[in-house]
Amino acid sequence: MNDLRVVAFDLDDTLAISKSQIDRRMAELLGHLLTEVDVLVISGGRFEQFQSQVLAHLDLTEEQRDRLHLMPTCGTRYYRWSDGDWRQVYAEDLTEADKARVVAALTESAQALGLWEAKTWGDIIEDRGSQITFSALGQSAPPAEKYGWDPDGDKKRRLRDAVAAKLPDLEVRGGGSTSIDVTRKGVDKAYGMRKLLEHLDLKTDNVLFVGDRLDVGGNDYPVKAMGIRSVAVTRWEETADYVEKLVDDLVKQRAERA
Repeated sequence: MNDLRVVAFDLDDTLAISKSQIDRRMAELLGHLLTEVDVLVISGGRFEQFQSQVLAHLDLTEEQRDRLHLMPTCGTRYYRWSDGDWRQVYAEDLTEADKARVVAALTESAQALGLWEAKTWGDIIEDRGSQITFSALGQSAPPAEKYGWDPDGDKKRRLRDAVAAKLPDLEVRGGGSTSIDVTRKGVDKAYGMRKLLEHLDLKTDNVLFVGDRLDVGGNDYPVKAMGIRSVAVTRWEETADYVEKLVDDLVKQRAERA
């Protein structure tokens, strides 16, 4: 791990329970990790979700903030800390015409497949600027309801395939436990990782990725497919255990170099 420069994480079900704030233990571990290497959080949520789930619970020095990279909406946006605030580095926004097409395709396909649920919590379709997200049970559905909606992923696969057939010029992929994400073609988490490598002048060997959907078809899989070392987890506690050991190893390496 002597060449490790960045540790990248998915958010929901990797750093925290879906749409929930990170645990105090995870917040402390991220702070320790940021003392040793850069950290990237890349996930499907909006920047505001990153703020409420992660940033609001971190107690960081200026140096640690400088080492933190944020890529909301699956890498279609990139934020860095600069001049006392989070600044947008880039955004791959959809056009208004494409957004309208996406909303129509998601609505029509979900209704045709019987996946447009009557009982929901919040908006089913959300415009995130660079990404349109369909959440079958709404944006604010309780985690237990979300995890029970499609345990084997069949509903999402059928919906994803139906929408992709209607939008061949756009990127359509499964997101979280109940969601489908649509972005510009070729813009996924691998795109975000390539942007990060370019921005920091790094190679794939310098990055480690931790995520819960590294299986083929999962929204973390593109990162693994591009050759970045990847660690699969199923819940935040596994991530915390892994990070704790990783920090210990990095501290020992730093002491040996001193």
